Amino acid sequence: MNLQRAAGPAALLALLLCSGCTLLTPGSGAPAAESAAPARTGVVRSAADEQQTSTLGVSVEIVAPPPLQALLERHLDLVRLGAMTRVDIDDTEWSRLIDATPAQVAELLQTEGFFKPQVTLGRAPGRAAGQPDIVRLEVDPGPRARVSRVTIEAQGDLEREAAAGEAHALATLEALRRKWQLPAGQAFRNPDWNSAKSAALGELRAAGYANATWAGSGAEIDVANNEVRLFLVAESGPLFRFGELQIEGLVAHDAQTVAHLADMPRGVPVTETLLLDFQERLIKSGLFEGVNVVLDPDPSRAADARIVARLREAPLQVYTFGVGISSNNGPRVSVEHAYRRVFGWAASAQNKIEWAELRQAWDGELSSHTEAGLHRNLIGAAIENQESDSDTVLSVRVRAGRTNDRQRLERLNFVEIERSVRTTVEDVRTEALAISLNSHAVLRRLDNVILPTRGFTLSLQGGVGRSDGTDASPGIFGRAYGRLTVYQPLGGSWYGQARLEAGEIFLREGMVVPESQKWRAGGDDSVRGYDYRSLGPVVGGGVGGGTSVLTASIEVARPILNSMPSLWGALFVDAGNAANGFDELEPFLGAGAGLRWRSPVGPLRLDLAWGQELQDWRLHFSVGIAF
Repeated sequence: MNLQRAAGPAALLALLLCSGCTLLTPGSGAPAAESAAPARTGVVRSAADEQQTSTLGVSVEIVAPPPLQALLERHLDLVRLGAMTRVDIDDTEWSRLIDATPAQVAELLQTEGFFKPQVTLGRAPGRAAGQPDIVRLEVDPGPRARVSRVTIEAQGDLEREAAAGEAHALATLEALRRKWQLPAGQAFRNPDWNSAKSAALGELRAAGYANATWAGSGAEIDVANNEVRLFLVAESGPLFRFGELQIEGLVAHDAQTVAHLADMPRGVPVTETLLLDFQERLIKSGLFEGVNVVLDPDPSRAADARIVARLREAPLQVYTFGVGISSNNGPRVSVEHAYRRVFGWAASAQNKIEWAELRQAWDGELSSHTEAGLHRNLIGAAIENQESDSDTVLSVRVRAGRTNDRQRLERLNFVEIERSVRTTVEDVRTEALAISLNSHAVLRRLDNVILPTRGFTLSLQGGVGRSDGTDASPGIFGRAYGRLTVYQPLGGSWYGQARLEAGEIFLREGMVVPESQKWRAGGDDSVRGYDYRSLGPVVGGGVGGGTSVLTASIEVARPILNSMPSLWGALFVDAGNAANGFDELEPFLGAGAGLRWRSPVGPLRLDLAWGQELQDWRLHFSVGIAF
């Protein structure tokens, strides 16, 4: 490397490769300067200047950009020792300290990336008898140096595997360079340099090189050109590959269930994502209330690494009672029973009864514990009675199927038999019966599953079956449905949310399907400004379910108070409807404002919406408590 263009040995500060360190250490924990030039100056006096006594050594006045004032005030020896008496330090030592101050100032400014400072030092005797001598420092830091080049290399297993073209090693090395936090063009600061090295080492360890360290790192300073060249060599150590699962804490459940939840083939690199996904699946299984998954970092068994799962089982049986209220169904109470090992089998049962003013329901499900490939087998049944202003619908369904629950994609395939009875306010009664084969999928790409602010969710449903019913001809029908919700930060503490929902049932004229297969619009999570399930085609003298649905929503929200970040205000516009065919669908519009609060006792949403078709306001709210 040719460095002859630098200003000579005295001007070129080379911090050559040293094991995990750099020579720019003085004041490495000091705060950053906000500007590279003294755009705003001031005078800071040490505590010694406040004590006007004859025993003080010196009073130091510093004129510098405000961020650097604090740095120098905190770290300069002359400032810290200025309060000492002349008896403690003689005039010769005081003179030495004062003469050494410009060099110490330059050394401190280097940690903030300033390598061409101009330091002017003036000394005057005390203004009056009994006052300390005055030392005045005027500091012009000059321009801050910027990173001109970053070179990151690796040695150990990572280097050898990358040279051999191994995909994981190539991806790891590429990510190490791409995610480097102090890239070319960025202002150089010693704290940022140290932080970037720590973050890069964390990335390397998270990729499966659990014992990775820096073999060397250095920052080479070209003072003449005000540039910094960074060099790093990572000692990756061995790549840890999965070989053994050690399980601790099992009492009632099977080790095989935990192994299935691990879903790790032997020899796979043990990355941080692999461990976190395993831990998340253990939690979501509902079988454990305490979960900790760690890697044994013993390098001698890296090729056959051991993962330790420390578990605390949840109670085998739990009852949950709840109360709540919503604008959709009114006040409600519920009781839920979970049995996590039915009759000693590797199976769980869930039963829930809910009783609300407009809805009464029972849901039950028996499912196996997770099997190989993250599959679960299940059978379930449900009974629901749903009332509205125009009708009452009683539905009974029985299903059997198989799920596959992965971190970002959940799938359910099942066969279902369903019967519905609809009675209108005019006492018109219709029945429908269907048997169908269905496939559902939910794809999630969210920054936070509970409180998302970025990403999307996509729900897709498809089915085919045979139906029959009152005054209808039997036949084959198809069903398709999709719902996309997108979350996006908008800047300025604003967050956006958009939703699009569409569905269609394909059947011949004269056929019917059960009401629960159809759609209605209106209410929370649909078109606000209208009653729950109040939008749809008129069937039998009242609003019924439609074979087509289309709704959309746009919402923006932001925290109202900095002191209450969980309380948000929102503005929204909804549109949509349900009909018997998209050609008959006339979207209704609703708009309004609301509050969002995730309270300690459950989520709360309060919206006031204007229904354009009704020319009236409607309040939408929901809150629930489980105990």
